Amino acid sequence: MADVKGARTFDLEGLGDHLRFFGQFDRNLTALEAAIPVTLRVEGNQIEISGEIAAVRRAERALGAMLAAARSGKLLTPDDVKLAADLGADEEPRASGIPATLYVTHRGHEVRPRTRGQRRYVEEIDAKTLTFGIGPAGTGKTFLAIVMAVRALRRHAVSRIVLSRPAVEAGEKLGFLPGDLAAKVDPYLRPLFDALGELIDASVVQKYVERGVIEVAPLAYMRGRTLSDAFVILDEAQNVTHEQLKMFLTRLGNGSRMVVTGDATQIDLPRGTRSGLLEAERLFKGIPDVALVQLDEGDVVRHPLVSRIVEAYRRDDLATE
Repeated sequence: MADVKGARTFDLEGLGDHLRFFGQFDRNLTALEAAIPVTLRVEGNQIEISGEIAAVRRAERALGAMLAAARSGKLLTPDDVKLAADLGADEEPRASGIPATLYVTHRGHEVRPRTRGQRRYVEEIDAKTLTFGIGPAGTGKTFLAIVMAVRALRRHAVSRIVLSRPAVEAGEKLGFLPGDLAAKVDPYLRPLFDALGELIDASVVQKYVERGVIEVAPLAYMRGRTLSDAFVILDEAQNVTHEQLKMFLTRLGNGSRMVVTGDATQIDLPRGTRSGLLEAERLFKGIPDVALVQLDEGDVVRHPLVSRIVEAYRRDDLATE
């Protein structure tokens, strides 16, 4: 690489599939220019980077991570580029690497962590028996937990997946919903089925459910059970009481892994009832094989407006405390 003050030339040597690196209409380079204040110009098999020295070096590290990922067969997205740019600020070659693909969906989409917080979250799920993922809407805490569960199932690390949610109303009454009990709880469990449907063909999900390989059930159905050789997820845990969370966590059996997700800002429990999730950090901090991962508005991966909405509510909550 030719070193010139305020500019460098990055060589794309060994890059086979240019689309994997550049993206359609060079959108990955556009994303890198948006993330780091540099100008990128492609000349044949080289990219000229110009800007402030610190920014140029950071962009060079990000491009290095992108090139390594593309060479390994990853189809890069602007989210990968933003993560490479963010991690590249650490000036550690290892830190700037684009995370490995966790799972390829039935539609061929590669699923990877898209933020620094998400990266730590999946690493902790991989490393620990019990992981708490706490953060606002849109941070991917439920979806990534289900990705890790399906991944573990496909790798035969577990023999089944158990997904659970409390049936607590967000301003609505369960008793007024039409149908029998199964129909009444379906709206609460539907988001979990939706996440599964993103990863696995609907017909396969149905077969797994029929065979008991995947179980999706309200929290109340967990009482008295021991969940062995399973990947167990409790979603919307901000709406479980101290007693309910204790009941759920003590279902953990041999060969199992648990993930508990929740958003402490969206508690729908009756006034005066304390959420068990709020006690998690106090009770479990420092216990080996337990991880507590706090995600924030910087980890929101839905529409960009969602992160600004989350931040607005956070500021308002702080102002009214």
